[in-house]
Amino acid sequence: MDRAARVLEIIARDGESSVGRIGRELEVHGSTASRLLASLAAHDLVERLEDSGTVRLGVGVLRLAAATRSRLDLTAQARPVCDALAEELGETVNVAVYRDGAAINVHQAQGTSTVAMHNWIGDRTVLHATSSGKMLLAYLEQSEIEALLAAPLERFTGHTITSVAVLRDQLQQVRERGWAQAVEEYEEGLNAVAAPIRGPEGAVVAALSAAGPTYRLAPESLPAAAQALRRAAEEISRRLGYRADVTG
Repeated sequence: MDRAARVLEIIARDGESSVGRIGRELEVHGSTASRLLASLAAHDLVERLEDSGTVRLGVGVLRLAAATRSRLDLTAQARPVCDALAEELGETVNVAVYRDGAAINVHQAQGTSTVAMHNWIGDRTVLHATSSGKMLLAYLEQSEIEALLAAPLERFTGHTITSVAVLRDQLQQVRERGWAQAVEEYEEGLNAVAAPIRGPEGAVVAALSAAGPTYRLAPESLPAAAQALRRAAEEISRRLGYRADVTG
């Protein structure tokens, strides 16, 4: 992996490079450099120029860069909205995206009521026991939902939903009302509510959530918090290029 990364760095630095030059810089035999390049080419990360015999970065690098750029765009556009929402609600606000069976938190804003709240940025959290996770799960392709629900649902507290049938009903409710909740399902004494963030084409690309202790963010207050979250999520979606009147 280290050598493959160095190959990409060499080509990025030079624009183009030959197998021999890469081998010399890596201090490996030409056949080893050739195998590294073949592996990278199989993933479209490099491509060979037939006329010169050199290699350059391939379109696969563009795909990786686009994925990174979209996440950076998301956090950049969400930041001021999250800050305002955290101040309005007085609770911690997070933005999470779906990756490989989990919700990954990519941005966090702390409210005025927060004291030493856990920093969730970069954390992987489960889908079935968190508000963001339920929101993201509800809008996956049906085949992926079925694959994820085929595994046992881990219990974290006495309130965690471990019944697939009950979770299916909740996911349908999420789609119908436009927000999700988790009441002491992941941590005792912690409640959360989430709303969908949509990309330019209308697909749900992230979840915006607010979490706080149950004595402040009580179950009966979640619908009101959800409306504030929905307004904020709609603003982030608009900043990302989503237009409800155009995309439907």
